Amino acid sequence: MLDQTVAVIPCYNHPATVGGMVDAVRAKGLKVILVDDGSDAVCARVLDALAHQHGAMVDLLRLPANQGKGGAMMAGLRRAQALGYTHALQVDADAQHDVTDLSKFLAASEREPLAVICGQPVYDDSVPKGRLYGRYLTHVWVWINTLSLDIRDSMCGYRVYPLGSVVALIDQVRLGRRMDFETELLVRLHWRQVPIVNLPTRVIYPPDGISHFKVLRDNVLISGMHARLFAGMLLRLPLLLWRKVS
Repeated sequence: MLDQTVAVIPCYNHPATVGGMVDAVRAKGLKVILVDDGSDAVCARVLDALAHQHGAMVDLLRLPANQGKGGAMMAGLRRAQALGYTHALQVDADAQHDVTDLSKFLAASEREPLAVICGQPVYDDSVPKGRLYGRYLTHVWVWINTLSLDIRDSMCGYRVYPLGSVVALIDQVRLGRRMDFETELLVRLHWRQVPIVNLPTRVIYPPDGISHFKVLRDNVLISGMHARLFAGMLLRLPLLLWRKVS
């Protein structure tokens, strides 16, 4: 299955860490689609150098302007499917994710090829408490909107996607394009009965890490997303309840 899976790494101004993530993924034997989400000139030069260094093993997809993480991932996932891949590994460019777990993600995907393999973060003391509490609030809304505990963490950007079901969804439904993307995608996939497999994985917050989370903008977007999903859950409530008892 390794030759049917490609890594998609969205990057917006992470010049110091993206190279290490690309090298680590390549060391596991995966090709990479590197999505430049409108980075500045410094980061763009780093991405150009990585594409040159790895040749055909790294496909650099350059977006003309910043689309947000969701927009970058949707572009990368569509490119992956167009290139003939069946699965895509998502990993972030900021070095938060433990790439030594990559083999576990791929093995889980091979066992359940129709499922989304979703990272369930195991944090150390580096996690900001405000982010941790905010994530828990999102978890509660996700459990309400799916009427289940099937999704243990909807915000972790370390996943393996089955491209058939995921690209069909993003082509059919208008999804959030920024920090609201990952949660909305999982909830809507769950509504479509796409299996979710939760895989514990270590996640760190480097002390010199760069976060593109905008507190006001992204909290407004996330709140709007939860409201839309709650309305969608109410419309689907009879069906969701029927699935639970049938």
